[in-house]
Amino acid sequence: MRLTVVGCCGSFAGPTGAASSYLLEQEDEDGRTWRILLDLGSGAFGPLQAHIDPATLDAVVISHLHPDHFLDLTGLEVFWAYNSRDLPRLPIFAPEGLAHRLRAVLGREGDVPDGVTCLPFDHRPIRDGQEIEIGPFRIEIGAVRHTVESFGMRVTAGGGVLAYSGDTDTCDRLLDLARGADVFLCEAGYIEGRDDRFSGVHLTGRRAGEAAAAVGARSLVLTHIAPWTDPEVTLAETRAVFDGQITMARPALVVETESVRALP
Repeated sequence: MRLTVVGCCGSFAGPTGAASSYLLEQEDEDGRTWRILLDLGSGAFGPLQAHIDPATLDAVVISHLHPDHFLDLTGLEVFWAYNSRDLPRLPIFAPEGLAHRLRAVLGREGDVPDGVTCLPFDHRPIRDGQEIEIGPFRIEIGAVRHTVESFGMRVTAGGGVLAYSGDTDTCDRLLDLARGADVFLCEAGYIEGRDDRFSGVHLTGRRAGEAAAAVGARSLVLTHIAPWTDPEVTLAETRAVFDGQITMARPALVVETESVRALP
């Protein structure tokens, strides 16, 4: 399974990259490459087009309904609705209410964009404990700890396991999802000490590292670092508690679960 970081900035798009969006690719037994997105946050649709033709997407899974994780679905919808290739409806797995949010942002009453007759997206709500199969991908959905309904994911494909935290603070469900993962893609939006007044919102580098160590993850990719945070501080917090491979997410980073190594 191949992970490409499309965007990894926390809370909003930053000066060097977009907000959260992660592309997963896996070939099936017939050699067909399947592609799914985990989140498509603010600013992420532009760089996505540098990696793939968006028309080759098979599904999008949204972790929660904060703009830095779903807002650029508005651009993908325009691409899908008005594309000359007459694309089939794209499955969008997300917490309940996404279609309403998109209508509000786009300022229309219905789900069908102006001038077209077909729905571009097939909205499918997710819930804790749900399992989703998309081609060679099997995705377990787990409710995690955040300020709104938020979900982490455990993705299995091609013999590899990738866990994605979504946005969360420490919780047992996150540990369930990440247990023994080859790649643990984990947010670390806060800093110990600086953000202690907040609870139930984000992990720190230390808490992300503690989670990875507790579940025996083979490697940890730290993400969702806000523009005002020095990533070296986050990295130092993590190294103090986790001895495994640690990589800081960055735009265009590629990681393969089979080898658990960052590629150029």
